[in-house]
Amino acid sequence: MTNRFDQVQLVKIDEENHLQRVDNYLIAKMKGVPKGKIYKILRKGEVRVNKKRVKPEYKLQIDDELRIPPVRLDDTSDQKTSSINTNKLDFIEKAIIHEDERIMVLNKPSGIAVHGGSGLSFGLIEALRALRPKQTFLELVHRLDRDTSGCIVIAKKRSALRHLHEQLRNKQMDKTYHALVAGIWPEKRRKVSAKLHKNQVQSGERMVFVDDNGKPSETRFSRLKVFENASLVEAKPITGRTHQIRVHCQYAGHPIANDGKYGDEVFSKRIRSLGCKRLFLHANSISFIHPGDERSVTFTASYDIHLNQAMMALKSLS
Repeated sequence: MTNRFDQVQLVKIDEENHLQRVDNYLIAKMKGVPKGKIYKILRKGEVRVNKKRVKPEYKLQIDDELRIPPVRLDDTSDQKTSSINTNKLDFIEKAIIHEDERIMVLNKPSGIAVHGGSGLSFGLIEALRALRPKQTFLELVHRLDRDTSGCIVIAKKRSALRHLHEQLRNKQMDKTYHALVAGIWPEKRRKVSAKLHKNQVQSGERMVFVDDNGKPSETRFSRLKVFENASLVEAKPITGRTHQIRVHCQYAGHPIANDGKYGDEVFSKRIRSLGCKRLFLHANSISFIHPGDERSVTFTASYDIHLNQAMMALKSLS
């Protein structure tokens, strides 16, 4: 396979990539090059900005001249990229529910991480960059847990990413989730506020606990449907802590179905017997101001076959 990176490249930075970290710029531009190689050429000083060495966290400035050195791709790297293209890209393409010149919105499938790492050769963003090889900028606006499905937004321009991140900071982006939880969620319980602390247990897993010394966290809830010893609830996170909805449901005494970290195994076993073996947490909709024409937009993601099957089975039993 031809190596697209076998010659020195000189790139003039414009407004589109202003203030982007140089490592993130290189990861986006050098699609197919393992992250390890990118950080290696940064460490060795082979990447230069205005003829000077830079650290990975350097933020690019307008009119910077970026030197990208030649990078040799071995056969295994090429085969890995080819494997992603063959086996996963069609699946990801079908998950796109909206795309224009500034943003892309997907109904992320459960089981796909948003980015590679932690033993994963690729994630959603790497697959999208392979799908759109001519797109020079593709970045996650926000994240979803690997096992959570639903709405996720990708920025196709640096200006769009800045615009949407500002909305996140100002709490102007409205995200709603659906979760199937154990027991009957009290109709009057509209809010859970519990400080959360993130920690790593001995196994190396990331876990989140309710802790008085943790970060303030709030999720607002409304009960949508009641079944036999189960409830479908809508959750709106006011803060954006790791595993927030999952831990707040557990703290409220109503853990989410098939949550391997914070769930109830008896309840989860029952839901698995109904045909749903995945975490029942779904980013159902997202609303924000479009970074292009400033209009309010809302996108909704449908349930997959596993969530639908569980819902139909629960309805038939009620």
